[in-house]
Amino acid sequence: MLDEGSPLFLQIADQLVSDIVDGTLAEGDRVPSTNEFAAFHRINPATAAKGINLLVDDGILEKRRGIGMFVVTGARDRLIDLRRKEFAEQYVDPLVTEARRIGIDTELLIEMIRHPPDRTRSVPSPHTIHPSEEGEAS
Repeated sequence: MLDEGSPLFLQIADQLVSDIVDGTLAEGDRVPSTNEFAAFHRINPATAAKGINLLVDDGILEKRRGIGMFVVTGARDRLIDLRRKEFAEQYVDPLVTEARRIGIDTELLIEMIRHPPDRTRSVPSPHTIHPSEEGEAS
């Protein structure tokens, strides 16, 4: 649902983008109208329209006069490409930069990604060993 963290019109656009990327809305599908969004989320129809129009301006949705808004052909692929670029910028680039900073080369980084360390096993700290176990621990 919608939250207070970002403008409502951006949340409407993000919701539609997510629905297109995950296949809930396929290319050629009609998207909910501004009035449907407004009623469902209890927001002003102008706010919903602003979010939808962002995607029209970006070429993700198209208006079909008299029948509604529809997902354009190729929208999903374009959005996935955009998400991959954003993923690289937000996660991969900083990961690689930090790995280089601490001396992890590309091959080791790839190996760490393929086989992440088992974080469920923990080594007990010295203060978790009970006095009765001290003799057994040596």
